[in-house]
Amino acid sequence: MSDQFHRRRFLGASSVALGALAIGPRSLFADGPTSDELASKAAGFLKSRQKADGSWSSEKGPGITGLVVTALLRSKRTTPSEPTITKGLAYLEGFISPKSGGLAEGPNSNYVTAIALMAFHEANSGGKYAAQIKAGQTYLKGLQWDESENKSADDPFYGGAGYGGRSRPDLSNTSFFMEALRDTGLPADDPNLKKALVFVSRCQNLKGEFNDQPWAGKVNDGGFIYSAAAGGVSMTVPDKDANGGLRSYGSMTYAGLKSMIYAGLKADDPRVKAASEYIAKNYTLEENPGMGQAGLFYYYQTFAKALSLIDKPTFTDAAGKVHDWKQDLVAALAKRQAADGSWVNPADRFMEGDPNLVTAYGLLALAYGK
Repeated sequence: MSDQFHRRRFLGASSVALGALAIGPRSLFADGPTSDELASKAAGFLKSRQKADGSWSSEKGPGITGLVVTALLRSKRTTPSEPTITKGLAYLEGFISPKSGGLAEGPNSNYVTAIALMAFHEANSGGKYAAQIKAGQTYLKGLQWDESENKSADDPFYGGAGYGGRSRPDLSNTSFFMEALRDTGLPADDPNLKKALVFVSRCQNLKGEFNDQPWAGKVNDGGFIYSAAAGGVSMTVPDKDANGGLRSYGSMTYAGLKSMIYAGLKADDPRVKAASEYIAKNYTLEENPGMGQAGLFYYYQTFAKALSLIDKPTFTDAAGKVHDWKQDLVAALAKRQAADGSWVNPADRFMEGDPNLVTAYGLLALAYGK
């Protein structure tokens, strides 16, 4: 299902919660590289790094291959029929379980299956991968924490998805789960997406009817943490404020906003308003707010995906400054791109020392910003 569909659903409501959004300057700037130039160099780097078996960073499993294939296709740097893509997709198909339809069954099965579904979706011309997509959707639904695992709606695990198997759910994996299901055709009111929204809402630092966790009102800034399960988990360092509240951070807040839009929430929903206010107070592309440089490129792609779903050219921060967010993104990526077209994060946390992974994140961010 196209981003245009999601944008129409979201834009049908008031956009007041997102601040004063207006037509701004053009997205490209005269004295630096364009988005297309950055994307072309990044795609060239990734194509040069593909292994003979069609994979990228295969020692870390098939997930990075799925991200690279998705990034190349969404950026329009390749077509589904090019050897780079056909080899990459064939590599991913080799991991599909004929019994379950999932990829790499085990500790990372939700993550890699969701990413692979995005890749198959981008290449699904003429329904070529329709069977793989349908089987993958069914498999993902079976991994969600819900009544089938004896979890009721009042359990903080409820609705979430983890890396795979029976692992603790987290917002990052749940957001990939939701994106994969929505982009491959499920409507916003699908029962699995509605269950996922329960978990997503509990990951927000927002006291009220949608978050009943004891820490929800301690920070109460509208931002998001990593997981509501297991007593609540944040990846910030330190993870708690002086009051014992779990600290919000940027990448999870954009992931939370994106997920709420996928679940059909509109701009006047109090959860969307609160997330938008957090973003307005913490708008930046110099760091992942609350995390510094850690997870910076993951942050870039969640930033771009969420704002692309809102589909407005500018964003006004809490100080009243109007930002052309696409131009800001291009500028941030331009000054960090290496001569060979790659990106890598010196703050090597969350695997961001791997240039294949990080360059895929950068290319995805540019694609979402088009």
